[in-house]
Amino acid sequence: MSGTPEESLAASYDLLMFDLDGVVYVDGRAVEHAAVSIAEARREGAHVAFITNNASRTPAQVASNLKELGVAAEPGDVVTSSQAAARLLREAHGEGAPIACLGAEGLITALREAGLEPVKVGDDRAVAIVSGYAPDLRWRIIMRAATLIRNGLPWTATNTDLTLPTDDGLAPGHGLLVRLISEFAEVSPVVAGKPQRPLLDETRRRVEGERPLMVGDRLDTDIAGAHAAETDSLLVMTGVTSLADLVAATEDERPTWVGHDLTALGRPGVTVEEREGRRHAGGWSARVEDGRVDVDGSGSADAWWTVVAAAGWAQLDATGDAPDVSGLTAPEGGGASG
Repeated sequence: MSGTPEESLAASYDLLMFDLDGVVYVDGRAVEHAAVSIAEARREGAHVAFITNNASRTPAQVASNLKELGVAAEPGDVVTSSQAAARLLREAHGEGAPIACLGAEGLITALREAGLEPVKVGDDRAVAIVSGYAPDLRWRIIMRAATLIRNGLPWTATNTDLTLPTDDGLAPGHGLLVRLISEFAEVSPVVAGKPQRPLLDETRRRVEGERPLMVGDRLDTDIAGAHAAETDSLLVMTGVTSLADLVAATEDERPTWVGHDLTALGRPGVTVEEREGRRHAGGWSARVEDGRVDVDGSGSADAWWTVVAAAGWAQLDATGDAPDVSGLTAPEGGGASG
């Protein structure tokens, strides 16, 4: 982890690409500090984009929901995996192509806005099929779609997220449907959403910025997607990633920065130094002893998460085994001393 220690993260990047679930809100409720942190980042001069693998809603619906949560947003600030999928389909099949749609309103709208014709699953005119998160899909429609894909109809999936964060815990995501159809049809789809790069590329086409930062809560989609798009990333610990997940991250899932929450954008990114076999950051030091992470010192939660991650990754790279982090508890508050 390295960067520009003098500037806040918001000032160091001119395009902030925010994932939504687990970053800005969880199960429809705003994450603490999210609205204020995003507003402050805008005042620093950063352009803001809200990007989501969730294909069920339109950008207008997402923007309206964000406004209800106190986050300033217009439809043009929102980029969805449906839009990225629609671009891929138009490039592959041309304007006006009929596309069978196994999804909700957000996906249908994106196809139309891209100049494509969404049709029902089973329409003989369809030259391809696209699937996205849609909790009200009937099983008979899923069965027909799977059969068509098995018989050779080209398939694009908006995303492969296995889970969604809710107040009750993790819930099944569209990725489980993708896995089901893939195993039955023995076909893997073209994927538009994270961790593949089309969604981040689509965001950079639509929202101005030369130095982007991906802000997310998931290692396997947000952070891996940033790596695929050769983009720096900030992982916030307000969503699905646990401490055990973080220290077990492979190289292509490791963020540039780690923050307790979105208030990290208002501070310089935390950097790590190695001295005498320990990792040091912001008043904390950590090393792995007998397979467990040992942490000493005091400082911010941002620095605590960062130094534990760095010590864990060093152990993982050296031995192939992630360290034990059970019993460790992060201090409260991203920038507060612990």
